[in-house]
Amino acid sequence: MSLVAVDPALAQTSGEAFCETDMALTIKNIFSIIQFGGPLIGAVVALGTTVTMTTVRRADLKKEMKEARNQAVLWGIIVAPLGTAIVQFILNNVVVGATSCGF
Repeated sequence: MSLVAVDPALAQTSGEAFCETDMALTIKNIFSIIQFGGPLIGAVVALGTTVTMTTVRRADLKKEMKEARNQAVLWGIIVAPLGTAIVQFILNNVVVGATSCGF
């Protein structure tokens, strides 16, 4: 009976131990790259396509550049930070025995 009563406490200590592992640090670094690199790359692509559209005459090429610009804004500037925040919430509040790793 005492073994069953101790299981939640054991799960919590293993969760806190996970926060100190290299895997937790690696996950945190990957999220940082996505969170800060995504908008940076998205903004550069969006700005670059906007500037080059003024020098292109062909309508089909302009259409492709507009699509690239829209995708850069959507995925780089909106989805990357939002997705990172959602995954951070899940890791902080759902996984790891309800302990916060501070991602």
